[in-house]
Amino acid sequence: MNFLTIGHRGVMGVEPENTLRSFVAAQDAGLDLIELDLHLSKDGALVVMHDAEVDRTTDGTGPIAEKTLEELRGLDAGRGERVPVFEEVLDTVRSPVQAEIKDMAAARALAKVMHERDLVGRVEVSSFHDEAVAEIARLVPGVRTALIAERYDTDVVERAVAVAAPTLCLDIRRITLEIVEHAREADLRIIGWVVNTHDHLRLVRALQLDGATTDFPEIKRAARFTA
Repeated sequence: MNFLTIGHRGVMGVEPENTLRSFVAAQDAGLDLIELDLHLSKDGALVVMHDAEVDRTTDGTGPIAEKTLEELRGLDAGRGERVPVFEEVLDTVRSPVQAEIKDMAAARALAKVMHERDLVGRVEVSSFHDEAVAEIARLVPGVRTALIAERYDTDVVERAVAVAAPTLCLDIRRITLEIVEHAREADLRIIGWVVNTHDHLRLVRALQLDGATTDFPEIKRAARFTA
């Protein structure tokens, strides 16, 4: 498989994160996948936002779960962008998507959309939470899943195997050759995040990882010359 470049919340280094503007920019830059985050609104919409609260990325305040979609639509998510729902992203860009879910409720809501739109071939589902990975795999047979880890050791491999996730998305600040070798023994794919500098990219390539999640479109171009 070719080395993959994944746009982190679109290209959040240059555009407002998790907005349609950011996702279009990621696609235009030629990134292979678009990563995004999903939460449920008060009325059950699959809202694209990283944090559980709207404070950091919009001009509003408070938890997403306490706001209706209409209320969320009234917020400015940066440069006049509105908070999108998952289905809008699917309709706006053609790129494959890596959707991060935060809990079991989001897993169930996402499963419904994946069945309705036949998204098994287009959407990979990721999570920090082992039980959410297992749940989406149960609800959507054949879905590609990824376990994300920020604080981990070699046991992260056993965790991925236990929930049948073929991919590990690992924080490059903690990654070691020992962990990479252990993952390869289990036949796991490994994505490094967040890769925003040439030094980070050289590390990822030296460890022969399968891809990199990045905030910047320039990493796509640089990756071609660090094989």
